[in-house]
Formats: sequence, C-alpha cells, structure tokens
Amino acid sequence: MSYLALARKWRPKDFSETVGQEHVLRALINALESGRLHHAYLFTGTRGVGKTTIARILAKALNCETGVTAEPCGKCSACIEIDEGRFIDLIEVDAASKTKVDDTRDLLDNVQYAPARGRYKVYLIDEVHMLSRSSFNALLKTLEEPPAHVKFLLATTDPHKLPATVLSRCLQFNLKRMTPKVISDRLEHICKAESIEYDSAALAMLARAADGSMRDALSLLDQAIAYCGGKIEAQPTAVMLGTIDRDYVIRILRLLADNDARGLVDAIREIDEQFPDYARLLEDLARDLQRIAVYQIVGTCDSDDDLSEQEFAELAAAMPGADVQLLYQVAIMGRRDLHLAPDPRSGVEMTLLRMLAFKPGIDEVTGAASGVKAATKTAHKPDTSAAVRKVVQAHTPPDAAAQSRTWSDPDWGQLVMQMELTGAVRLLASNCAYLHRKQNTVCLALDPRSESLLTKARTLELAEYLSKYFDERLTVDIAIAAELAETPVQEDARMVDEELEAARRTLEADPNVQSLKDMFGAELKTDTIEIIAGDSE
Repeated sequence: MSYLALARKWRPKDFSETVGQEHVLRALINALESGRLHHAYLFTGTRGVGKTTIARILAKALNCETGVTAEPCGKCSACIEIDEGRFIDLIEVDAASKTKVDDTRDLLDNVQYAPARGRYKVYLIDEVHMLSRSSFNALLKTLEEPPAHVKFLLATTDPHKLPATVLSRCLQFNLKRMTPKVISDRLEHICKAESIEYDSAALAMLARAADGSMRDALSLLDQAIAYCGGKIEAQPTAVMLGTIDRDYVIRILRLLADNDARGLVDAIREIDEQFPDYARLLEDLARDLQRIAVYQIVGTCDSDDDLSEQEFAELAAAMPGADVQLLYQVAIMGRRDLHLAPDPRSGVEMTLLRMLAFKPGIDEVTGAASGVKAATKTAHKPDTSAAVRKVVQAHTPPDAAAQSRTWSDPDWGQLVMQMELTGAVRLLASNCAYLHRKQNTVCLALDPRSESLLTKARTLELAEYLSKYFDERLTVDIAIAAELAETPVQEDARMVDEELEAARRTLEADPNVQSLKDMFGAELKTDTIEIIAGDSE
C-alpha cells in the first residue's frame, strides 16, 4: 500500500478529533442538536486551520444515515463516501479555478433538483473570494433563497474580498491561528500513535515553524521523520528548519545584558557555520524580549517551551525595563530591514551592535559600558531621558557618594537612579513621591494613574533596595494620593517640556530663522523640534 501523508491520514473525521477551534465547534454542535440550521455557512481563517475539514464534517453530520447529528457514525455509506471524496450530493468546487460566470451558472443549474442519495445537497466552495463579480451576482439570488434541500458551505482565507451582500447572507465563523502549544500537543499525540520516537524540543520547533497552521505542522513532521531517519531529534530538526539552537538565543540575550560586543560578534560567527535563518533569529530574540518585559511587570510569563521560568527571572533581573523595550524595538526594526542589508549575517551583526550603541550608558563606538558618554533623543520616553540626563551629569565625588548612604530626606528622583532599580519596581518608585520617614518606615505617595503597579511583592522589594542602600532595616508604606509632590516621572516630563520650550524660543529668536521667514515667507514647525542630549565632554 502506498504511503499516506500524515496531513491526510490524521485529518479529523468528526468534531471530537478537531483541535484548536472550540468556539466554532460549539456553535455548530448546538445548531445540529437543536435543529436550527442555517442555509449558508462561511468559514474564514489562514491556511491549514481546518476550514474545509470542518465543512466536510458538517456535510457528514447533515447526511449521516443515522440522522442529522453532531456525532456522525463514520460507518454508513454516506459518511464513508464523504471521507473518500466520492459522495454524489457533496459538490466541492475550487473557486480559484472556476472563476467565470459560466462555471457558476453551470454549478447552480442543478440546485433545484433533489439530492440523489443524501438528505441535503451540499455545495462546498473553497477560496470563494476568487469568484468574479459576475459569478457572485449569479450566486447571490440562490444564496439568499435556496431550496430547503440545499446547504452552502463557503471557505476563504480573505473574507474582505467578498461582497457585503454575500457576507450578510451567511453565518460567518472565524477560525483562529493555532498556538504553538496546541500544535505541539497534537504532534506529540500523532507521534505516539505512529510509534515515532521524538524530542519535545524538536516538536516545539516544528510547531513554531508551522506559524499557526496544523496542516503545515504535519507536513513538516513528515519532512522531519524523513530527515532524521525515523527518530525526531532537536539538533537535526533545527538544521532542517534552518533555525537557531535555543542555547545561542539565550547566550545572545546574556551577552546583550552584559554589554559584550566582542562576544556577540563571536556568537554570530559560530551561528553562521550552521547556515541559519537569520530572520528567525531576530524573531526569536524579539519574542523572548517581549516575554522578559512581561515577566518584569507581572512576575511570570508564558515560556512556551522556550526558556525556563528561572532563565526568564535571571534575564529580567539583569536587564533594566527601559533597555528591554529598546532592544525589542531594534530587533523588530532589524527584522523588517534585513533584506536591505548586504547579506543576512552582516544585517544581524549590525542589529545587535545597534542594540548596544543605543543603550543608555554605552559607548557609541566600542559598545563598552561608559559612565559619562551617551547620546539619544529625549522627547518620547521620560524614563529613558532621565537615565540619559543622569548619565551625562558630572561624576559624584567619592566622599559625597559615601555621605549619601547616611539617611537624610532624599531627592527621591536622584535616589531612585542611584539605587539602580530595575523592572516593575523601578516603574513603581518612579511614579511615587517622597513624603517623610517615620522611624524605620519610608512613606511614599503614588500617582493614582499608576495604581496598577502597586503590589505587596514590589513594595517589599523596594524596601529591600532601600535597606541595602542605607545599610539599615527599612520598610515602605505607599499610599495612593491624588495631590502629591512631583514624582520622578513627572519631573522628567516637566524638564523635557521646559527644554523644548526653551529650544522653541531660541529658534524663534534666531536671526537666520527670522531672515528665512522674511525672505521666503517660511514657517517654523515648532511641533517638530526635538532635544538631542549630546556629549558632556
């Protein structure tokens, strides 16, 4: 017997075998059980998520010899013939190859006749958006008032191309892209049923590469079985897909946290020997940076079989929240512009070096940590602008720094920077204003707009930072206050506004600008002015 591809062999035969589309299945099952059946159904979604599969199962449910049921028997002649694609009353049409109006009219000529064998005559039109306007017009009247024995099942990957008149006559079901977790669980089930040895990490790679499509995942599984020689292992699967070993992704994240430009270049040199997919490398970096950002805010995240919770915790602690946001933005911009680079490797190298070059406190040329040099725009992110402003300030003399460890009512904004807080704790402290100290309790007031940041765990962590900084046991009491002193975030925003206003006045008074206005009737676009923090040297 010839080999049957897994995508065909494991195509669901009934609703119970279908995964990932519970919201659609529930509506169809309820309609079948209650007898409230519409005459036209439209299934939409990306490729490989089950549109035509669900439509065929619905056709079986309508024509099963046991009666209209949400659980077709799968054994009667109607069910078997539908599974084998030879049921005379299930008319399947590929609209991509039958776009002409004459094709549609030929199809509809037999609508008026009763089904030859089944209970209903079912028209399954795939990629229905490919029909011409004239074809839609020919279909419209029949679609609006079909005979009682006719059901229309339409499927499309692009519902926006369907006329509104057609959409209004159908019950529309939007099928979701499947998550990597759903796909990997299904692949694991199939491997066990097929007695195929596998590594969970390899199946996770296949699930991510499928990009939401179960059919693509099964095709990749077939390919992996052939490539790996029967046992699906992580390393050969990564080579087959052109993906990067997860250890390299973790290594790059740690090198970014350590500001190690030399290590990044060496890592890319090693990765290049594997003929990698560099676009996927940047996608993996962006995905993990997003999860690190979530971890910093809420203390947990969906690891999705990539990094462990412990690894996320270590990276979240090693990277300030503002840096994570910056690195994420550079990663997705680098992915977008990768095709413009001379070659993919150099494009990724430049993206990683750019991540270091634009980090606050990193030397622009060498990528090494610097206590003084920094250059970045200061208009959009008050928190980042504060970091730049603090960095370019003159060094604090050692004796003054030592004296600051003895408690006195602090400049709260400066203290937040000196303690080097990270993540959500830094956000919480930056949106607080200092009130007073009562014995060993530091009393703070929180801006009501940032109330969601206030948790018991973050309050305790802030107290630990203060205790360690001043070398005495302190606790923190944070109250929500509508009227409070200026918080560091508000101070940063105010200073940026003042700098912008001063720049606008300076430009307005500039003789050259005045000359341009007088000579050419020019107009100064003051809303486009930005302040650039330059070198302090």
